[in-house]
Amino acid sequence: MTMKLKGKMENFNAKKAAYTKLMKDENATPEQLQNAVDEMFVALQEDLTEKITGEARNASLDTQVLVSRGSHVLTSKETAFYNKVVEDGGFNDESTLPETVQERVFEGLVKDRPLLQAIGLQDLGAVTKFIYSDPTLAYAWKEIFGEITGQVNAAFRDEKITQLKLTSFGAIPNDMLELGPVWMDRYMVTLLIESLAAGLEYGLVNGRGPAQDEPIGLLKDVNPDNGAVTDKESSGTLSFAPSERGEVVVGELYGVLANLSKDAKEKYRKVLNKIVMVLNPIDLLAVQARHTIQNDSGVFVTNLPYNIKVVDSEEIPVGKVVFFVQGEYIAAIAGGYKLKKFDQTLAIEDATLYTIKRFANGRPKDNKAAVVYDLDIKFPVPGEDTP
Repeated sequence: MTMKLKGKMENFNAKKAAYTKLMKDENATPEQLQNAVDEMFVALQEDLTEKITGEARNASLDTQVLVSRGSHVLTSKETAFYNKVVEDGGFNDESTLPETVQERVFEGLVKDRPLLQAIGLQDLGAVTKFIYSDPTLAYAWKEIFGEITGQVNAAFRDEKITQLKLTSFGAIPNDMLELGPVWMDRYMVTLLIESLAAGLEYGLVNGRGPAQDEPIGLLKDVNPDNGAVTDKESSGTLSFAPSERGEVVVGELYGVLANLSKDAKEKYRKVLNKIVMVLNPIDLLAVQARHTIQNDSGVFVTNLPYNIKVVDSEEIPVGKVVFFVQGEYIAAIAGGYKLKKFDQTLAIEDATLYTIKRFANGRPKDNKAAVVYDLDIKFPVPGEDTP
Protein backbone atom coordinates (compact mmCIF):
# COMPACT_ATOMS: atom_id res chain seq x y z
CA MET A 1 0.00 0.00 0.00
CA THR A 2 1.42 3.42 -0.94
CA MET A 3 1.15 6.00 1.81
CA LYS A 4 -0.18 9.19 0.32
CA LEU A 5 0.33 11.14 3.55
CA LYS A 6 4.04 10.41 3.93
CA GLY A 7 3.86 11.66 7.52
CA LYS A 8 2.91 15.20 6.57
CA MET A 9 -0.64 15.20 7.96
CA GLU A 10 -1.95 17.39 5.13
CA ASN A 11 -5.65 17.06 5.97
CA PHE A 12 -5.12 17.89 9.63
CA ASN A 13 -2.82 20.82 8.85
CA ALA A 14 -5.38 22.29 6.46
CA LYS A 15 -8.21 22.00 9.00
CA LYS A 16 -5.95 23.36 11.75
CA ALA A 17 -5.10 26.40 9.64
CA ALA A 18 -8.81 27.00 9.01
CA TYR A 19 -9.58 26.70 12.73
CA THR A 20 -6.73 29.06 13.68
CA LYS A 21 -7.95 31.63 11.16
CA LEU A 22 -11.47 31.39 12.53
CA MET A 23 -10.25 31.80 16.13
CA LYS A 24 -8.82 35.18 15.17
CA ASP A 25 -12.11 36.29 13.57
CA GLU A 26 -14.07 38.32 16.11
CA ASN A 27 -17.25 37.74 14.09
CA ALA A 28 -17.00 33.95 14.24
CA THR A 29 -20.02 32.30 15.84
CA PRO A 30 -19.80 29.53 18.48
CA GLU A 31 -21.33 27.14 15.96
CA GLN A 32 -18.65 27.95 13.39
CA LEU A 33 -15.90 27.46 15.98
CA GLN A 34 -17.36 24.14 17.14
CA ASN A 35 -17.65 22.89 13.55
CA ALA A 36 -14.04 23.91 12.90
CA VAL A 37 -12.88 22.06 16.03
CA ASP A 38 -14.84 18.97 15.00
CA GLU A 39 -13.39 19.01 11.50
CA MET A 40 -9.84 19.51 12.81
CA PHE A 41 -9.95 16.53 15.15
CA VAL A 42 -11.71 14.31 12.63
CA ALA A 43 -8.90 15.09 10.17
CA LEU A 44 -6.28 14.38 12.85
CA GLN A 45 -7.84 11.02 13.67
CA GLU A 46 -8.15 10.04 10.01
CA ASP A 47 -4.63 11.13 9.07
CA LEU A 48 -3.07 9.38 12.05
CA THR A 49 -5.07 6.20 11.51
CA GLU A 50 -4.03 5.96 7.88
CA LYS A 51 -0.41 6.75 8.65
CA ILE A 52 0.06 4.38 11.56
CA THR A 53 -1.98 1.45 10.26
CA GLY A 54 0.01 1.67 7.04
CA GLU A 55 3.27 1.59 8.98
CA ALA A 56 2.01 -1.35 11.05
CA ARG A 57 1.19 -3.38 7.93
CA ASN A 58 4.65 -2.88 6.48
CA ALA A 59 6.81 -3.05 9.60
CA SER A 60 8.22 -6.02 11.45
CA LEU A 61 7.42 -6.07 15.16
CA ASP A 62 10.91 -7.34 15.91
CA THR A 63 12.37 -5.03 18.57
CA GLN A 64 15.79 -4.70 16.94
CA VAL A 65 14.22 -3.73 13.63
CA LEU A 66 12.05 -1.11 15.33
CA VAL A 67 15.05 0.32 17.18
CA SER A 68 17.09 0.51 13.97
CA ARG A 69 14.23 2.48 12.40
CA GLY A 70 14.24 4.97 15.24
CA SER A 71 11.10 3.63 16.91
CA HIS A 72 10.58 3.80 20.65
CA VAL A 73 10.69 0.50 22.50
CA LEU A 74 8.09 0.38 25.25
CA THR A 75 9.09 -0.03 28.87
CA SER A 76 7.50 -2.82 30.88
CA LYS A 77 5.13 -0.33 32.54
CA GLU A 78 4.15 1.19 29.20
CA THR A 79 3.52 -2.27 27.74
CA ALA A 80 1.40 -3.28 30.72
CA PHE A 81 -0.58 -0.03 30.50
CA TYR A 82 -1.41 -0.42 26.80
CA ASN A 83 -2.13 -4.14 27.17
CA LYS A 84 -4.71 -3.22 29.81
CA VAL A 85 -6.22 -0.67 27.41
CA VAL A 86 -6.48 -3.35 24.72
CA GLU A 87 -7.92 -5.84 27.20
CA ASP A 88 -10.56 -3.31 28.38
CA GLY A 89 -11.48 -2.34 24.83
CA GLY A 90 -10.30 1.24 25.30
CA PHE A 91 -9.32 3.74 27.95
CA ASN A 92 -11.48 4.28 31.01
CA ASP A 93 -12.07 7.40 33.05
CA GLU A 94 -9.29 6.44 35.46
CA SER A 95 -6.66 6.06 32.74
CA THR A 96 -3.62 8.30 33.18
CA LEU A 97 -0.78 7.97 30.71
CA PRO A 98 2.50 6.68 32.24
CA GLU A 99 5.05 9.35 33.18
CA THR A 100 7.51 8.09 30.59
CA VAL A 101 4.89 8.59 27.86
CA GLN A 102 4.18 12.10 29.15
CA GLU A 103 7.90 12.87 29.02
CA ARG A 104 8.12 11.77 25.39
CA VAL A 105 5.13 13.93 24.51
CA PHE A 106 6.88 16.96 25.99
CA GLU A 107 10.12 16.14 24.19
CA GLY A 108 8.15 15.95 20.95
CA LEU A 109 6.45 19.29 21.64
CA VAL A 110 9.67 21.26 22.04
CA LYS A 111 11.44 19.35 19.27
CA ASP A 112 8.75 19.81 16.63
CA ARG A 113 7.81 23.38 17.61
CA PRO A 114 10.90 25.65 17.78
CA LEU A 115 8.81 28.44 19.31
CA LEU A 116 7.84 26.29 22.30
CA GLN A 117 11.50 25.49 22.90
CA ALA A 118 12.66 29.09 22.45
CA ILE A 119 9.97 30.46 24.75
CA GLY A 120 11.17 28.14 27.51
CA LEU A 121 8.09 25.93 27.92
CA GLN A 122 8.40 23.95 31.16
CA ASP A 123 6.80 20.65 32.04
CA LEU A 124 6.25 20.65 35.79
CA GLY A 125 4.78 17.16 35.91
CA ALA A 126 2.45 16.76 38.86
CA VAL A 127 3.51 20.13 40.29
CA THR A 128 1.05 22.93 39.55
CA LYS A 129 3.11 25.94 40.60
CA PHE A 130 6.68 27.09 40.33
CA ILE A 131 8.90 29.69 41.98
CA TYR A 132 10.80 32.40 40.16
CA SER A 133 12.89 35.32 41.32
CA ASP A 134 13.42 38.98 40.60
CA PRO A 135 17.19 39.27 40.03
CA THR A 136 17.15 42.89 41.21
CA LEU A 137 15.90 41.73 44.63
CA ALA A 138 17.61 38.36 44.99
CA TYR A 139 20.54 39.74 46.95
CA ALA A 140 20.94 41.96 49.99
CA TRP A 141 23.67 43.95 51.72
CA LYS A 142 23.26 43.87 55.46
CA GLU A 143 25.27 44.15 58.63
CA ILE A 144 26.60 40.90 60.02
CA PHE A 145 23.80 38.91 61.71
CA GLY A 146 21.24 41.42 60.37
CA GLU A 147 17.71 40.40 59.41
CA ILE A 148 17.28 39.61 55.68
CA THR A 149 13.91 37.82 55.71
CA GLY A 150 12.12 40.75 54.09
CA GLN A 151 14.50 40.85 51.16
CA VAL A 152 14.21 37.11 50.58
CA ASN A 153 10.41 37.21 50.61
CA ALA A 154 10.39 40.07 48.11
CA ALA A 155 12.83 38.34 45.77
CA PHE A 156 10.99 35.05 45.33
CA ARG A 157 7.35 34.31 44.62
CA ASP A 158 5.37 31.38 43.34
CA GLU A 159 3.18 31.26 40.27
CA LYS A 160 0.18 28.94 40.11
CA ILE A 161 -0.82 27.55 36.72
CA THR A 162 -3.90 25.57 37.69
CA GLN A 163 -6.39 28.19 36.56
CA LEU A 164 -6.37 27.15 32.89
CA LYS A 165 -6.87 23.75 31.31
CA LEU A 166 -5.72 22.80 27.83
CA THR A 167 -8.02 20.15 26.44
CA SER A 168 -7.23 17.99 23.45
CA PHE A 169 -9.50 15.40 21.91
CA GLY A 170 -8.38 11.85 21.26
CA ALA A 171 -10.48 9.89 18.79
CA ILE A 172 -9.21 6.34 19.16
CA PRO A 173 -10.24 4.05 16.25
CA ASN A 174 -11.42 0.70 17.52
CA ASP A 175 -9.19 -1.04 14.96
CA MET A 176 -6.16 0.60 16.56
CA LEU A 177 -6.61 -1.61 19.61
CA GLU A 178 -6.01 -4.67 17.46
CA LEU A 179 -2.56 -3.45 16.39
CA GLY A 180 -1.15 -3.86 19.87
CA PRO A 181 0.71 -1.72 22.44
CA VAL A 182 3.53 -0.46 20.20
CA TRP A 183 1.24 1.10 17.62
CA MET A 184 -1.26 2.26 20.21
CA ASP A 185 1.57 4.16 21.89
CA ARG A 186 2.74 5.62 18.57
CA TYR A 187 -0.77 6.83 17.84
CA MET A 188 -1.33 8.41 21.26
CA VAL A 189 2.03 10.19 21.43
CA THR A 190 1.67 11.60 17.92
CA LEU A 191 -1.92 12.66 18.53
CA LEU A 192 -1.02 14.48 21.76
CA ILE A 193 1.98 16.24 20.24
CA GLU A 194 -0.05 17.52 17.29
CA SER A 195 -3.13 18.61 19.22
CA LEU A 196 -1.38 20.06 22.27
CA ALA A 197 1.20 21.87 20.15
CA ALA A 198 -1.54 23.58 18.16
CA GLY A 199 -3.32 24.69 21.33
CA LEU A 200 -0.16 25.80 23.12
CA GLU A 201 1.20 27.79 20.21
CA TYR A 202 -2.11 29.60 19.75
CA GLY A 203 -2.34 30.44 23.45
CA LEU A 204 1.27 31.56 23.88
CA VAL A 205 1.12 33.84 20.83
CA ASN A 206 -2.49 35.02 20.53
CA GLY A 207 -3.99 34.15 23.93
CA ARG A 208 -6.55 36.77 25.00
CA GLY A 209 -6.06 36.45 28.73
CA PRO A 210 -7.98 35.19 31.78
CA ALA A 211 -11.25 36.84 30.72
CA GLN A 212 -11.33 34.40 27.79
CA ASP A 213 -9.85 31.50 29.82
CA GLU A 214 -6.68 31.74 27.74
CA PRO A 215 -3.03 32.60 28.38
CA ILE A 216 -1.73 36.10 27.66
CA GLY A 217 0.04 35.82 24.34
CA LEU A 218 3.20 37.46 23.04
CA LEU A 219 1.07 39.72 20.85
CA LYS A 220 -0.82 41.17 23.84
CA ASP A 221 -0.37 43.90 26.43
CA VAL A 222 -1.89 43.97 29.91
CA ASN A 223 -3.25 47.18 31.39
CA PRO A 224 -1.56 47.43 34.83
CA ASP A 225 -4.57 49.28 36.28
CA ASN A 226 -7.47 47.03 35.32
CA GLY A 227 -5.86 43.90 33.85
CA ALA A 228 -7.48 44.40 30.43
CA VAL A 229 -5.69 42.51 27.64
CA THR A 230 -5.25 44.33 24.33
CA ASP A 231 -3.29 43.91 21.10
CA LYS A 232 0.24 45.29 21.20
CA GLU A 233 0.83 48.41 19.14
CA SER A 234 3.56 48.32 16.53
CA SER A 235 6.91 49.70 17.66
CA GLY A 236 7.88 50.61 14.11
CA THR A 237 8.59 49.19 10.66
CA LEU A 238 11.47 46.97 9.60
CA SER A 239 12.60 46.54 6.01
CA PHE A 240 15.51 44.08 6.41
CA ALA A 241 16.88 45.75 3.30
CA PRO A 242 20.34 44.54 2.31
CA SER A 243 23.10 47.12 1.92
CA GLU A 244 26.75 47.06 0.99
CA ARG A 245 27.97 46.78 4.60
CA GLY A 246 24.71 45.76 6.20
CA GLU A 247 24.17 49.17 7.79
CA VAL A 248 20.40 49.05 7.28
CA VAL A 249 19.66 45.75 9.01
CA VAL A 250 22.28 46.41 11.70
CA GLY A 251 20.65 49.74 12.47
CA GLU A 252 17.12 48.37 12.43
CA LEU A 253 17.91 45.47 14.72
CA TYR A 254 19.95 47.71 17.01
CA GLY A 255 16.76 49.71 17.52
CA VAL A 256 14.90 46.52 18.43
CA LEU A 257 17.52 45.46 20.96
CA ALA A 258 17.61 48.94 22.44
CA ASN A 259 13.82 48.86 22.77
CA LEU A 260 14.00 45.57 24.67
CA SER A 261 16.95 46.59 26.83
CA LYS A 262 14.61 48.21 29.38
CA ASP A 263 11.76 46.47 31.13
CA ALA A 264 8.37 48.05 31.83
CA LYS A 265 9.84 49.79 34.92
CA GLU A 266 12.62 51.31 32.80
CA LYS A 267 15.23 49.09 34.42
CA TYR A 268 18.09 48.02 32.16
CA ARG A 269 18.59 44.35 31.41
CA LYS A 270 21.05 42.35 29.31
CA VAL A 271 19.47 41.15 26.10
CA LEU A 272 22.40 40.25 23.87
CA ASN A 273 22.18 36.58 22.83
CA LYS A 274 18.73 36.38 24.45
CA ILE A 275 16.52 37.78 21.67
CA VAL A 276 14.16 35.57 19.68
CA MET A 277 12.56 36.77 16.45
CA VAL A 278 9.27 35.07 15.49
CA LEU A 279 7.74 35.40 12.03
CA ASN A 280 5.09 33.77 9.91
CA PRO A 281 6.76 31.10 7.69
CA ILE A 282 6.15 33.24 4.58
CA ASP A 283 7.83 36.29 6.10
CA LEU A 284 10.69 34.16 7.40
CA LEU A 285 11.41 33.10 3.83
CA ALA A 286 11.37 36.76 2.77
CA VAL A 287 13.87 37.76 5.48
CA GLN A 288 16.12 34.86 4.60
CA ALA A 289 15.92 35.69 0.91
CA ARG A 290 17.13 39.25 1.55
CA HIS A 291 20.07 38.06 3.67
CA THR A 292 21.22 34.86 2.01
CA ILE A 293 24.45 35.03 0.06
CA GLN A 294 26.70 32.56 -1.72
CA ASN A 295 30.14 32.37 -0.15
CA ASP A 296 33.43 31.66 -1.90
CA SER A 297 32.84 27.94 -1.55
CA GLY A 298 29.56 28.18 -3.43
CA VAL A 299 27.49 27.52 -0.31
CA PHE A 300 24.45 29.68 0.41
CA VAL A 301 24.49 31.05 3.96
CA THR A 302 22.02 33.21 5.87
CA ASN A 303 23.31 35.61 8.48
CA LEU A 304 21.77 38.29 10.72
CA PRO A 305 23.56 40.42 13.33
CA TYR A 306 23.45 40.22 17.13
CA ASN A 307 23.04 36.43 17.24
CA ILE A 308 19.24 36.70 17.16
CA LYS A 309 17.48 33.33 17.25
CA VAL A 310 14.94 33.07 14.42
CA VAL A 311 11.88 30.79 14.59
CA ASP A 312 8.63 30.63 12.67
CA SER A 313 5.03 30.26 13.79
CA GLU A 314 1.82 30.14 11.80
CA GLU A 315 0.22 32.12 14.63
CA ILE A 316 2.12 35.29 13.72
CA PRO A 317 0.14 37.39 11.21
CA VAL A 318 1.71 37.97 7.81
CA GLY A 319 3.42 41.36 7.78
CA LYS A 320 4.24 41.29 11.50
CA VAL A 321 7.31 40.21 13.46
CA VAL A 322 7.60 39.62 17.20
CA PHE A 323 10.78 39.90 19.25
CA PHE A 324 10.93 38.63 22.81
CA VAL A 325 13.55 38.26 25.52
CA GLN A 326 14.16 34.68 26.57
CA GLY A 327 13.36 34.19 30.23
CA GLU A 328 10.86 37.05 30.30
CA TYR A 329 7.83 34.96 29.33
CA ILE A 330 6.45 32.33 31.70
CA ALA A 331 5.07 29.22 29.99
CA ALA A 332 4.36 25.90 31.67
CA ILE A 333 2.25 22.77 31.52
CA ALA A 334 1.51 20.63 34.55
CA GLY A 335 -0.56 17.75 35.86
CA GLY A 336 -0.98 14.30 34.35
CA TYR A 337 -2.54 13.38 31.02
CA LYS A 338 -5.86 12.00 32.24
CA LEU A 339 -8.34 10.61 29.75
CA LYS A 340 -12.11 10.80 30.00
CA LYS A 341 -14.66 9.44 27.58
CA PHE A 342 -16.46 12.24 25.79
CA ASP A 343 -20.23 12.09 26.15
CA GLN A 344 -20.85 13.67 22.77
CA THR A 345 -20.01 12.38 19.33
CA LEU A 346 -18.23 13.84 16.34
CA ALA A 347 -18.56 12.67 12.76
CA ILE A 348 -16.33 9.66 13.44
CA GLU A 349 -17.37 6.11 12.79
CA ASP A 350 -16.03 3.05 14.57
CA ALA A 351 -14.05 5.12 17.08
CA THR A 352 -14.26 6.30 20.69
CA LEU A 353 -13.71 9.93 21.55
CA TYR A 354 -11.81 11.01 24.66
CA THR A 355 -10.87 14.33 26.19
CA ILE A 356 -7.29 14.63 27.42
CA LYS A 357 -6.62 17.51 29.80
CA ARG A 358 -3.55 19.20 31.22
CA PHE A 359 -3.07 22.39 33.16
CA ALA A 360 -1.28 25.03 31.09
CA ASN A 361 -0.68 28.74 31.16
CA GLY A 362 1.58 31.46 29.86
CA ARG A 363 2.08 35.18 30.29
CA PRO A 364 4.79 37.81 29.89
CA LYS A 365 6.47 39.10 33.04
CA ASP A 366 5.65 42.60 31.80
CA ASN A 367 4.63 44.42 28.63
CA LYS A 368 8.26 44.79 27.52
CA ALA A 369 8.92 41.06 27.45
CA ALA A 370 8.00 41.23 23.76
CA VAL A 371 7.60 43.91 21.09
CA VAL A 372 5.84 43.85 17.74
CA TYR A 373 7.00 45.48 14.49
CA ASP A 374 5.50 45.80 11.02
CA LEU A 375 7.37 44.39 8.05
CA ASP A 376 7.97 46.17 4.75
CA ILE A 377 10.22 43.84 2.81
CA LYS A 378 10.70 44.73 -0.83
CA PHE A 379 12.38 42.69 -3.52
CA PRO A 380 14.26 44.09 -6.51
CA VAL A 381 12.41 44.54 -9.77
CA PRO A 382 14.22 42.89 -12.72
CA GLY A 383 16.23 45.51 -14.57
CA GLU A 384 16.54 47.89 -11.62
CA ASP A 385 19.83 48.52 -9.80
CA THR A 386 19.52 47.54 -6.14
CA PRO A 387 22.10 47.08 -3.40
